[in-house]
Amino acid sequence: MRKNFIIEPADRVKDLPPYLFATIDKMKAKAVAKGVDLIDLSIGDPDIPTPKHIVERMRKAVTNPAHHQYPSYVGMLSFRQAVADWYKKRFNVKLDAKTEVLSLIGSKEGIGHMPLAFVNPGDYVLVPSPGYPVYPVATLFAGGEVHEMPLLEKNGYLPDLKKIPKKVLNKAKLMFVNYPNNPTAACADKAFYKELINFAVTNNILICHDAAYTEMYYGKEKPLSFLQIPGAKKVGIEFHSLSKTYNMTGWRIGFAAGNREAIAGLGKIKTNIDSGIFQAIQEAGIEALKTKDSDLKKIRTVYRERRDALYRGLKKLGHEVNNPKAAFYLWVKCPKGINSMDFTTLLLNRAGILTTPGNGFGAPGEGYVRFALTVPVKRIEEAIERMSKII
Repeated sequence: MRKNFIIEPADRVKDLPPYLFATIDKMKAKAVAKGVDLIDLSIGDPDIPTPKHIVERMRKAVTNPAHHQYPSYVGMLSFRQAVADWYKKRFNVKLDAKTEVLSLIGSKEGIGHMPLAFVNPGDYVLVPSPGYPVYPVATLFAGGEVHEMPLLEKNGYLPDLKKIPKKVLNKAKLMFVNYPNNPTAACADKAFYKELINFAVTNNILICHDAAYTEMYYGKEKPLSFLQIPGAKKVGIEFHSLSKTYNMTGWRIGFAAGNREAIAGLGKIKTNIDSGIFQAIQEAGIEALKTKDSDLKKIRTVYRERRDALYRGLKKLGHEVNNPKAAFYLWVKCPKGINSMDFTTLLLNRAGILTTPGNGFGAPGEGYVRFALTVPVKRIEEAIERMSKII
């Protein structure tokens, strides 16, 4: 009999790198414990409250006893129909609510489960780098191999599909793309999506488009849905979230839409792992999807004012930064001679400003930090003032 009882994590857990945003949370907690007046520009968590009409729909729905039992695994048909109606209105994309829409406990959940549905050990998954850390981690959980596609400024932060090795393409099953992009805030155009669809058909690769930021834009030009492009539904699906658009990060509701075989495969994983979204939240989601564009425009105006204030301030301080057309991030080059983590640490320790180091999103992110527009303009101006004293 063993004298010492040992709990040993699985190799897949041992081999995981620290989750980027968990590390950021620890840095934040340490600073707050020291009494730092922290200006948190790190994690993309909207500080604006969920619109009142959505909260009111939730308040009423919670009192309905019919919602107190297990929900549907795939989501209430009324919610999925609301998604289909929204797609038709916003993108002029026709979806079958029964077979081409799946509810998710936030889009992160769907993205995390996607490789489990389609990737066998040894298969490749193509992921953008820098990119959302869940893409490679979900691949590793499924026993897949990660091939990083560098997103470089000289290419407009679009992957160069021609540089993916043939030996990788021969074993590739999935590709993740994300536009408007996190962390770079870059947007993709029709030409890129057409190239992507042709690439997918040629190489038999399922495209997974993370479209969480399509409704966060600042000009008249609205970001595209991948599914708008002819042929897209044949080769892929799109993940959406209500988190950013409607300030509902804590509600945990999103959806996947597109190719029915891909939707069915993801749904099969979900039926064996979770029990669906609380139906009262789905009722609130229906209300969210019916939100007037005039109300969303007010939210976008708030973020545009913040973007303008941060962009002006950073440029005034001499930083290299692009003015984003969408998403609520600024991708900022570090000062010469300072790497991503050192710049993040400098801002935190000497200015009480928390950002996200670019290399945490992948090696090509080295030399950048990401600023999120998640505090009011006054706090952004204060952050610029603090930076002016240390840089």
